[in-house]
Amino acid sequence: MKNPTIEPEQKALEINLDDKIYGTFSEIGAGQEVARYFFQAGAAAGTVAKTMSAYDKVYSDEIYGPEPSGRYVCESRIYKMLDHEYHLIENRLTHERPDTKFFVFADTIAALNYHRTIKGDGWLGIRFQLHPSGATNDLVIHVKMLDNDTLQQQQAIGILGTNLIYACYHYGNNAELLVKSLKDSLKGRIIIDMIRLTGPDFEDLDNRWLSLMLVKHGLSDVAMFDSDRKNQHASEFLYRKAILVVRGSYRPTTLVNQDMITKAWNQFRNEDIVDPKKSFLLAEITLDNLKGVNGEIDEKDFLDRAELLSAMGMTVAITDCQVHERLIHYLREYKAPKIGLVIGAGELEKTIQIKHEENKGRLLAAFGELFEELVKIYVYPMMQAGNEEMITSKNLPISEEIRFLYQHLLGSEQIVDVVDYDPALLHIFSKEVLNMVQSDEGDWESMVPEKIAKVIKTQYLFGFPREKLEFKY
Repeated sequence: MKNPTIEPEQKALEINLDDKIYGTFSEIGAGQEVARYFFQAGAAAGTVAKTMSAYDKVYSDEIYGPEPSGRYVCESRIYKMLDHEYHLIENRLTHERPDTKFFVFADTIAALNYHRTIKGDGWLGIRFQLHPSGATNDLVIHVKMLDNDTLQQQQAIGILGTNLIYACYHYGNNAELLVKSLKDSLKGRIIIDMIRLTGPDFEDLDNRWLSLMLVKHGLSDVAMFDSDRKNQHASEFLYRKAILVVRGSYRPTTLVNQDMITKAWNQFRNEDIVDPKKSFLLAEITLDNLKGVNGEIDEKDFLDRAELLSAMGMTVAITDCQVHERLIHYLREYKAPKIGLVIGAGELEKTIQIKHEENKGRLLAAFGELFEELVKIYVYPMMQAGNEEMITSKNLPISEEIRFLYQHLLGSEQIVDVVDYDPALLHIFSKEVLNMVQSDEGDWESMVPEKIAKVIKTQYLFGFPREKLEFKY
């Protein structure tokens, strides 16, 4: 049963009428739109300790400190705002209101500008107590605004901020509902592509799972987390970087995956247009790849894959970009000078066939959307089960109707083979390894990196049998 959507005015009023919740609003860049909802709802004196807005950079730096990057709409700014304002409310009101759950809400927003050179995005965060005199928790998100009007974007921030505050106090015991509720009354108006919820009250919450929830529930096509299991936003580490994306199932991560990643990464960084010091490697798992035969997503299976990729030191993008163009579009916003996509030969064959079937009559346009000038596809060879013939980009079976176009892409080197790969590994297939892991039969440990075997066995990932491990040790 779906939870009914509560209007933002009602959410603000419910918070205002709760005399145990009290806090500060600090907003930069799109007006004081969140505070406005609480004032207009009525009974705001029961919630609002202070509102402020330091628009001038000099004033802002005097209050929160300077930003070395020179950017004010950034992750570090939101945390500085939360630190400063919570310190003030804690020092000034703790003894006056011992039975109160304090919060500080902050946002730093770049709304649509007059010349429309800025589309609109920003950071919102809240530091909050769930219990009087209790420890604090932080919920921080990054948002892109889709409205094509400044006033509508301001309204959207007001609604989103209200949703954020309400979710912390009403859905803290249901993280999936907390995430879903952020888009209440905002369908089609925002994208939330980073969420981070931390604090003593959420110690058992895996934030990588929150990234999955963003993509699963359509708040974003892309969410990312690093090898330290921390959710990250692309603007903080991908801006103006050459990006190589290695798509795979990683179920589990095998020696083939390791070889594919290592060899393609070396090849990519040696490209003339790529500065190795300004390049970044991403592992991608698509939502479609996570779905079982019933169409449902096994969340434990996702976290098992994520754990192995963290062990490999990888930053991971979980995406709903089965069509590569959607991921390319997302990454282009961060001004990447070059984007490389690493896929297996079988996946390339399937991708080209689908494009051919779905775009008859506009083949050039359809292929042009994928094979942009800044995009290069690196093809890892495939050995078909029961067949000794190695499939590469050169002998890929391509329909005669599009062979001329495919040959052009090969000739222009927009499609190239991964070189220096290890042919001795091509007999390893993830599905076979997975079956061996789940039964702990066969020499599966020789087919995965040593560190991966250790993680699988010590954390019982992918259904590795506990009783067999206990017997062995």
